[in-house]
Amino acid sequence: MPRIPSPAIAAAGLVGGYAVARWTKKRPLGGVVLAVAGGVAAREWQQAGGVKASVGLTTAYVAAFAGSHPLAKKIGAWPAVFSVAGGMAAASWAATRGRA
Repeated sequence: MPRIPSPAIAAAGLVGGYAVARWTKKRPLGGVVLAVAGGVAAREWQQAGGVKASVGLTTAYVAAFAGSHPLAKKIGAWPAVFSVAGGMAAASWAATRGRA
């Protein structure tokens, strides 16, 4: 079975978590999606870049989630979510490219 690249997992977790929370109107359910994707991505980051990369990218993932909230007040919810998801995917790619 082919592996899904960690940048895609991270971005999908941020976008999917928001989408699930918004469309089901159950924020905890969106949090579950966010957390599961974050856990899978963290495992991939550790395999590809080691513990330091995994800790750094996991911190960035949580910061992206938190940062999307104030950003949404300035540019709107979906643009904020897509912006942080794109930034997280780029950071993940930069930190793990060419490894594992």
